[in-house]
Amino acid sequence: MQKYGVNELRRMFLEFFESKGHLAMKSFSLVPHNDKSLLLINSGMAPLKPYFTGQEIPPRKRVTTCQKCIRTGDIENVGKTARHGTFFEMLGNFSFGDYFKHDAIHWTWEFLTEVVGLDPDRLYPSVYLEDDEAWKIWNEEIGIAPERIFKFGKEDNFWEHGSGPCGPCSEVYYDRGEKYGCGRPDCTVGCECDRYMEIWNNVFTQFDNDGHNNYTELEQKNIDTGMGLERLACIVQNVDSMFDIDTMKALRDHVCRITGVSYGTSDETDVSLRVITDHIRSVTFMISDGIMPSNSGRGYVLRRLLRRACRHGRLLGIERAFLVELAQTVIDGSKDGYPELEEKKDFIFNVIAKEEAQFNKTIDQGLSILADMEADMKAEGTTVLSGENAFKLYDTYGFPVDLTSEILEEKGLTYDKEGFEKAQKEQRAKSEGTFGTHSYSGTDASVYDALDPELTTEFVGYDNMEAESEVTALTSEEEIVDALSDGEKGTVIVAKTPLYATSGGQEADKGVIRSADGEFVVEDVVKLLGGKFGHVGHVTKGMIKIGDKVTLEVDRENRALAANNHSATHLLQKALRMVLGTHVEQAGSLNNANRLRFDFTHFSAMTEEQLKEVEAIVNREIRNHLPVVVRNMPIEEAKKTGAAALFGEKYGDIVRVVSMGDFSIEFCGGTHVANTGDIMAFKILSESGVAAGVRRIEALTSKGLMDYYEEQEQKLHEAAKMLKTTPDNIEEKISHLQAENKALKSEVESLKGKLAKDAIGDVMNQVTEVVGVKLLAAKVEGVDMNGLRDLGDQLKDKLGEGVVVLVSATDGKVSLMAMATKGAIDKGAHAGNLIKACASCVGGGGGGRPNMAQAGGKKPEGMNDALTKAKEVLAEQLA
Repeated sequence: MQKYGVNELRRMFLEFFESKGHLAMKSFSLVPHNDKSLLLINSGMAPLKPYFTGQEIPPRKRVTTCQKCIRTGDIENVGKTARHGTFFEMLGNFSFGDYFKHDAIHWTWEFLTEVVGLDPDRLYPSVYLEDDEAWKIWNEEIGIAPERIFKFGKEDNFWEHGSGPCGPCSEVYYDRGEKYGCGRPDCTVGCECDRYMEIWNNVFTQFDNDGHNNYTELEQKNIDTGMGLERLACIVQNVDSMFDIDTMKALRDHVCRITGVSYGTSDETDVSLRVITDHIRSVTFMISDGIMPSNSGRGYVLRRLLRRACRHGRLLGIERAFLVELAQTVIDGSKDGYPELEEKKDFIFNVIAKEEAQFNKTIDQGLSILADMEADMKAEGTTVLSGENAFKLYDTYGFPVDLTSEILEEKGLTYDKEGFEKAQKEQRAKSEGTFGTHSYSGTDASVYDALDPELTTEFVGYDNMEAESEVTALTSEEEIVDALSDGEKGTVIVAKTPLYATSGGQEADKGVIRSADGEFVVEDVVKLLGGKFGHVGHVTKGMIKIGDKVTLEVDRENRALAANNHSATHLLQKALRMVLGTHVEQAGSLNNANRLRFDFTHFSAMTEEQLKEVEAIVNREIRNHLPVVVRNMPIEEAKKTGAAALFGEKYGDIVRVVSMGDFSIEFCGGTHVANTGDIMAFKILSESGVAAGVRRIEALTSKGLMDYYEEQEQKLHEAAKMLKTTPDNIEEKISHLQAENKALKSEVESLKGKLAKDAIGDVMNQVTEVVGVKLLAAKVEGVDMNGLRDLGDQLKDKLGEGVVVLVSATDGKVSLMAMATKGAIDKGAHAGNLIKACASCVGGGGGGRPNMAQAGGKKPEGMNDALTKAKEVLAEQLA
């Protein structure tokens, strides 16, 4: 058997399936597109899911790929064994409703035996135990003896993922020989040892699972084949593991040359050599697909891999930066299959160099501090590093917690994960409390502060809704980066923009930035130091890089609606000065596409008449279709025009003056309508106080107002429906219900009075004498506090001189009331203190004056105890 190299095997596979009518597609990016279920592409079929689900039409019914993949579930095990890795290539051939089991199995056998030249006697197929069709193809058509075809159950040979398309599998195993076996006499296909290696898996998607394990045949049956290129190379090249195949061995040997360490001489150094070899492959490919180091998501995976490689370099004695030269070897070994590696070489090197340099600044200090912490742990007799110390390493010294965990684990130690997360949460809360809630404040402030101060942005959006420009800087949510890729959030800074940045009370434009390779949706635009505009948002497609030529486009409807509201505030300010007086000054505003908010100086709430008058003036000037004229002029000249300036605002020598006919003239840098008629209409929603001497009006215009009226109309119809009437008759219906409610209330009060009156006769026989003072302490049923007071007055009159204590429960709530006459008070009785003591028996509290007091509680079962308590306390008061 010829020992083909990795690049040859890849080419042979793709060419073989091209000869069978397949379209050979370039590997998809490692960044999933429109698939939030995946952090990174982890299988050959993952990027093809839309073709399998029918969401997209495939370019051809037969497709073949060699897909780059990253799996991160076993990062901690990479290096410890020769079988674990994070990056791999998956060969695949796919049928979307075209060929099925017969062709798939025949081509599997043809490629493995005739094209690659594997020994047929070493190949063992497996099938799902109920898949007689596949078994017959292997046995009767391919000619495999029955004893060499293995039947496995659902766990091994049936692919499904909850509800949806699923089906049986047919795998092919290769017998690598006794030296890879476990030595057991029953060792065969399916054994956990390394002798029988699975190299090919055909998935026959032929059923639909309804989620309850009820299977129906699919009309369109599909083929999803997967074969690990590295595994195939291990067999063809007859080597022990993927770290020994040609491309990876070249990389591993380069690591050995740099470190001066030989592979295979020590388990400890072999771990580090494998970690570096694997991780630099992943890092190089990830960066080529636009993934950038960060503290979250796929960017964190990249950073973790890169830093882990750096640290293992230190363990092997490397004190300098070395990853860039290893990345060159990765590129040299894989550029035949992935030419983008060579095309983006400089970009890859720059990212790796910056990240490695940054980490090298922190690693020595972090290792030293961790060593001191370990010494303290030993002295204290503990094997657990406190969460507080783990967070200190992370937060103060930039030392990744997973690296701390790995170093500790190597020494049989661990750290307090819950304590770390608690400290992290507390720190995050402090940051939010310090910097506020803006999405790009707090930790992000330092990101913007680190930008090149020479960078600036020219705003061209007054007259243009589109502009061509160049990306001059990029940041993620936490740091300056060289690129942002699909799904990542960040900030784009360009030389020239048509998008308005939040300022002067007007919220930023929304829009989109497009380059040849990517698309970025702008959700906010912020003004940064030095005249830079930060376009905040996320990449929806591809990648945006520094230096990209881009087109920036404003969301026109959003801009127009914001302009309507902003222009209306100019009319509003003038109207307020006309109605309330010239003391009115703008004290702040907020205008966006939805509504306007205007703060102004005034010292009392506006009356309904004043609000109506202001609203009428604004709507009159809207109907007058005043032309809106914008002029730039020297500030002294602008002042002579009588233009209103925002109080406390700093202006330059040249200012922008916005005039609306002869009605309003103001300094303003915002965007406006061309004519006040564009505003359509104006409606004040509310007027309120926000600070001493400052009032706030919230209002709507144009589309926002129409939406509001539509919502109100819907509520009116719903209310009419609930009242079983029409909107025209709703007032009459409510008036009728109010009258009915009034009559019912009167009836209820009358009944309460009757109940109280009836209760008098029931309780007067419960009068006792305490130290010469009459006490009436009684429980009455279903009387509220108002009823108790009325009843107490009547009982006090009947009692003459003495003390009345009443308790009642309604709906699980207890009411207590006590009254004392002047004679009783003179002898020492105090209703307030008496009721306070009784209330504790019913789980409540209360008090009051000497002559009258009341209380409430939540424990009706304590009412009898409260009455007993009343007698005891009164006796103490009179003693």
